[in-house]
Amino acid sequence: MHQSREAIKRQVLAAVEEHQSELINLCSELIQFPSENPPGDSGPINRMIHDYLSKNGMEAVWHEAGDKMWNLAAETGSEEGKTLVYCGHTDVVPAGDRTKWDFDPFSGEVKDGWMLGRGASDMKGGLAGILFAAALLNRLGIELPGKLVLAIVPDEETGGDLGVPWLLERGLVKGDGCLIAEPSTPLNPTLGQKGACWFELTVKGAPGHGSLAPLSGVNAITQMVQAIERLQSIWDIDVHIPEEVKPITAITKKYMADTKNYEEVVEHVTVNIGTIQGGTKSNVVPDQCTIEVDCRLPFGITPNDILQYVQQELNDLDLDYDLRPFGFQSIANFTSPEDPICQSVVNTIADVTGEEAYGVMQWASSDARHFRDYDIPVLQYGPAYLPTIHGFNERVKVEDIIRCAKVYALTAIDFLFESASE
Repeated sequence: MHQSREAIKRQVLAAVEEHQSELINLCSELIQFPSENPPGDSGPINRMIHDYLSKNGMEAVWHEAGDKMWNLAAETGSEEGKTLVYCGHTDVVPAGDRTKWDFDPFSGEVKDGWMLGRGASDMKGGLAGILFAAALLNRLGIELPGKLVLAIVPDEETGGDLGVPWLLERGLVKGDGCLIAEPSTPLNPTLGQKGACWFELTVKGAPGHGSLAPLSGVNAITQMVQAIERLQSIWDIDVHIPEEVKPITAITKKYMADTKNYEEVVEHVTVNIGTIQGGTKSNVVPDQCTIEVDCRLPFGITPNDILQYVQQELNDLDLDYDLRPFGFQSIANFTSPEDPICQSVVNTIADVTGEEAYGVMQWASSDARHFRDYDIPVLQYGPAYLPTIHGFNERVKVEDIIRCAKVYALTAIDFLFESASE
């Protein structure tokens, strides 16, 4: 006699509780691999993941997308029914100055209820959770009426060209829904994200002897100061939010007002001058200055709109400049809260936590946009201590890793069984 869906959920939930130490040890081991990107080398950590899945009866297939850039794909379940994709990235941003850490960033140490190390929040806590959930379902012999696919990618932190889009372009990963284990808050998976426009601006001057400045030469750095002042006005661009996304925008603004006090970013273009380089030495008038800029775009505006605005502002200054887009270029995108994968995740979070859950917009960008480009509904949910992401002393609560693993395991059951009954 087949078990009911609820009985299977109870069985799986009990198994997650019983094998918590396996999950935490897995996360710790993942952190111990210094998979910083750049430079990027997914080989060592992927071998560890391959071995873990193999021990749990799952065969991971390697896909080489570039030098030292390997994707892994694995699956469990049935070829019949729908397919659910769980996605995670193995790379982390560089740890930076080790002297500014209170602990070894690659120790994977557990202390006072916290998992410590680079990637703990972004996103080895979530990565451990999806690996553990899939392995557990396979090990328990749960007869899923559909397929659960793992897509483990190597380069999300540098734009993801050799990860999710590479797999999707080649048809190596397909699905009817997707969950990415990116960091989120406990009750609020992200159903959409802002767009992005990264660009490099180079202002050209003319060299001269520093002792004769400002009468000699044209100082590119001081001209860049004028340009940067104009770029700050990007925030003031009047963006008209389309009617169809106003509900999710309003919910997100309330959420951010309640939790972050950052609600204004939802409807504004943010602008960050991330790097600046110029000049050769103090007694030479600099003939060139270059900055890199990161803008995140709400619904209603495109990267091309931003670049045109920047050109207009710079032309008013009569500068000699080059403007070059690079890196992230995307428009804001989202998945409907009514989509089955969104409903499954939100309902499961509520069941696991006993609290109300709802989806919100993400104020940054991620691999989710690539899945939406291929009409695969997607959302993000993962363990995180948000203040430490990409910073020193990154960490995440152990209890959050366990909670998310429960959500991952139960969502797979809920989504695939619900899809089979439609």
